[in-house]
Amino acid sequence: MKQRNHAFDLLCGICIIRMIMLHITNACGFGDADWWIPIMQWTYFFMSFFFFKAGYFNKTVSGNTKEYLKDKAKRLLIPYVVWGMIGNIIYFFFVWFIFDPQNALSKQVKLSHLWESSQFYGNIPCWFLFSFFMAYAVAHLIAKVPPLFKVRLFGKMRNFKIHWFIFLLPLLSYWLWTKKNPMWFDVDNVFIGIYLFYLGRVWHFAIEKMGESVSIGVSGVLLAIFIYLNGIYGGEYTMVDNIWEGNTYIVIVNITLALCGLSGILLCIPVPRIPVINYIGEHSMVFFVAHYPIMMLYKMIRSANVRTLRGHWDDYTILILILFGVCFLLVPYVEKVPWMSGRFKKKTVTLPPIKPQENQTEQICTTTE
Repeated sequence: MKQRNHAFDLLCGICIIRMIMLHITNACGFGDADWWIPIMQWTYFFMSFFFFKAGYFNKTVSGNTKEYLKDKAKRLLIPYVVWGMIGNIIYFFFVWFIFDPQNALSKQVKLSHLWESSQFYGNIPCWFLFSFFMAYAVAHLIAKVPPLFKVRLFGKMRNFKIHWFIFLLPLLSYWLWTKKNPMWFDVDNVFIGIYLFYLGRVWHFAIEKMGESVSIGVSGVLLAIFIYLNGIYGGEYTMVDNIWEGNTYIVIVNITLALCGLSGILLCIPVPRIPVINYIGEHSMVFFVAHYPIMMLYKMIRSANVRTLRGHWDDYTILILILFGVCFLLVPYVEKVPWMSGRFKKKTVTLPPIKPQENQTEQICTTTE
């Protein structure tokens, strides 16, 4: 049995920890603190990693459209709706039944939120599951597009596919941002997500072709260039709201360099399993969907007792302990429930029985297919 490579679990765990800490930091009013801003400047690409990771491990986005979309909807949209509603229940319970009718939160509620945003009141991070589903769906449709025309390359006629234009998709997300992100359900970020998805696939192919010794050298160079460019030019991309800051081209290049460089180095060296971080990475779905409603519940209880979290280090510490502690406890229970975790069993393909008169060669071919 092939030993599991812990590189992506480690990166995934770090990304989840960073995301939860971001939400806690913002909830407690430290988002603009001098000590937190540099962390954001050097980790803004972490949310992009999940699209990159999905592409890296993806084998195909083709197949029957109905079955393909049904499978992705079960694994992404059902948990999206379930955990979104859990967040809604917590949010509106306090807004309608606990707080004063004229409180600030009630004034933020808009009916247009249903179609303008893929976020839920009380569980904002669920937007990612919807955008993730849309990226899979668009990638599937891209695979369905027939070759546009043929070109002669290196002495051979080759198909020119629409895939060659995927590297332009981040610019489409940027253009939509300049138009104030007009698309419904906040899917303006899906286009850069598709680029990252295919970047992961291309990087997987490149690493296999280069081998470990070459890959680690190339990855080191890519990471060094990222450090230089990000240190000199800066810039950030916030995927949740599709917000671009700084030089757009530098930001796109930096995201590409950072994801390929970091993953390439960790994939090529013997990365040990770090118990807590890797565990979070292995069960990232639970931490992702469950942490925000827990934080919202704590925040609402505090607000109901006329206590703000802003500027309070005691609440900051308590939230860290509660969010990670409860999520660790929830993992085995949530993962047993497919409609909460998205862990639906994959369909197994049953091969037809082999007829007795078929010879051995035919049996082997049938089994292989």
